[in-house]
Amino acid sequence: MSKPIYILNGPNLNLLGTREPDVYGVQTLDDISVLCKQKADSLNLTIDFRQTNNEGDLVSHVQEAQKSACAIIINAAAYTHTSVALHDSLRMVDVPIIEVHLSNIYKREEFRHKSFVSPVAQGVICGLGANGYELAIEAVHKIL
Repeated sequence: MSKPIYILNGPNLNLLGTREPDVYGVQTLDDISVLCKQKADSLNLTIDFRQTNNEGDLVSHVQEAQKSACAIIINAAAYTHTSVALHDSLRMVDVPIIEVHLSNIYKREEFRHKSFVSPVAQGVICGLGANGYELAIEAVHKIL
């Protein structure tokens, strides 16, 4: 079997469905995981879907992806805007990276306009809700 796409999710995304539904929607992270699995299955791909609230764990998942994943789809959440460590770990991997955000980060607070992930990603999808994850899987499929 081929290597999976790592779909990595950062802090507070475990609260989707109840956390600011006017911004993030009502789907839970489990709902999004199911959508991703269905999309991947339809393209004959596999996924490894993870979430952590810890920056170091997210960096470790990225490092692991170097050997174990064919690509990374990442919604780093708040770490998008703060983590040089995450940026550095993503820079070191040699697999395609797609950055995803549920909300349009450019229509939000100014501090969210800066991404430490974007400079190392092949593409960025934001503002399309959970559909952004499905589009990212399609993009990885085409890249691979």
